[in-house]
Amino acid sequence: MTDEPACRPIVLNGPPGRGGRVPLELERRVALYVCGITPYDSAHLGHAFTYSAFDTLVRFLRHRGHQVDYCQNVTDVDDDVLRRAARNGEDYLTLGRRETAAFLHDMDALNIARPTFYPRATEEIGGMVALAQRLVASGHAYEVDGWLFFDVTTYPSFGDLSGLDSDKQRDLLAERGGDPGDPRKRQPLDFVIWQRSTPGEPSWPSPWGAGRPGWHLECSTMSLRYLGATIDLHGGGSDLLYPHHESERAQSEAANGVPFVRRWLHTGMVRHEGEKMSKSLGNLVFPRELLHDHEAAAIRLALLSHHYQSSWEFDLDELKQAAERLESWRRSSARFIGELPEGVERALADDLNTPAALDAVDELAAVGDGGGVAAAAEVLGVVLNPAVTG
Repeated sequence: MTDEPACRPIVLNGPPGRGGRVPLELERRVALYVCGITPYDSAHLGHAFTYSAFDTLVRFLRHRGHQVDYCQNVTDVDDDVLRRAARNGEDYLTLGRRETAAFLHDMDALNIARPTFYPRATEEIGGMVALAQRLVASGHAYEVDGWLFFDVTTYPSFGDLSGLDSDKQRDLLAERGGDPGDPRKRQPLDFVIWQRSTPGEPSWPSPWGAGRPGWHLECSTMSLRYLGATIDLHGGGSDLLYPHHESERAQSEAANGVPFVRRWLHTGMVRHEGEKMSKSLGNLVFPRELLHDHEAAAIRLALLSHHYQSSWEFDLDELKQAAERLESWRRSSARFIGELPEGVERALADDLNTPAALDAVDELAAVGDGGGVAAAAEVLGVVLNPAVTG
């Protein structure tokens, strides 16, 4: 019987100036939280890029001997969900369940493993009310007409995570669904913790009247319940850095009195037709559509050919190149799985450099190191034998 692999340092770059290239020492247990979907429409390639990157990180950490407790939430009560459900003439929970099931089907097809914990916001309301009460009691939140707001002046480092000045924060807040001009607020950057439900909206009882949680409160509550007050890694798309992650950090540290996250990880944006891929622009590429004509393993290879922090333009030619790479790996792979080759290990330990890792596997395939190719493919989540997934 062999000993477990040693838990060695890994370089994971945080936001600029907030983590740099300092190796991150991780304990045997690693707590990872990644912001999940808001289930009101189909998952697009940008989602697949984010979740394939974090799936690869989890696989690599487990290869190194870590126990990874991975929590990914579902924001199943939210303005977007409620608007879409009303437009469709259906119950918001029915919409959420359908889109969540469709999302999981797409992720399964790309061999993206399920997280350890997968909570729905609507199942965690009690914890959200309790966390909000702590923020009120400690003077970090205030109530106005059934609405609770976080007072950002009580958290002096607000803005440090994103590195944005107050003017840029105001602009982004307005752009991303907030209302800096809300007259109920003490300051324009104060954010919603709890809000009154309008007629016809779902609501839950609270000390401030019937209502529903703010978006940021949901993630703070679920990460606390499933992973603890301080977590090792927190991830999501770079568009979540402000206001979501900035607000999450503020209220979590204000409520719990300890650092919230040891290292933040943000994935780049996927562009199509010259713009960031988004539902509002209608320039989406969906994994389920690509799967009609392209093998799932090739799609995953195309995603991993980009560093997780990079933003990039989707091009169908990349899928052709990925399919050719996949076939070269398959021609050289062996039935046995060898040790993870040093070049692949080194690339993944250096800020999850998947493009360099793929290049290293190409070199292995070229010299016929089938066991090395098989070992690398397993850690990268690339299925070489179509009859086998995992």
